[in-house]
Amino acid sequence: MEPKREKPFIGIVGVCASGKTTLISKLNALGYSCRHIAQEHSYVKTMWKQLTNPDILVYLQVSYSETIKRRNLNWTRAEYDEQLNRISNAREYADIIIETDSLTSEEVLNETVTKLESLLASK
Repeated sequence: MEPKREKPFIGIVGVCASGKTTLISKLNALGYSCRHIAQEHSYVKTMWKQLTNPDILVYLQVSYSETIKRRNLNWTRAEYDEQLNRISNAREYADIIIETDSLTSEEVLNETVTKLESLLASK
């Protein structure tokens, strides 16, 4: 039996350039316990669960065109689609899904915190 954690452990998943690193940094600064789950690079669809087993799973959605705008990524639509495939199980089980295309990093943070607080209040 796992010991009970004081704070909920939050896992963050999403394709490259979805905003995972920025969100984790901002949430950690607020006192949340977060970890990037590199599910987008794994062929094991349930790696997020097997290796991390977060109390709360946050999925960051971003379009292919937005990833190109955010970063100088040298990848194809097929590679983006493959990452979506790799994180599809995490999306299915995510507690929170944030569409990030039209949001600033502060807006992503605010929406995530609002949803986290609501989720934690209901537990």
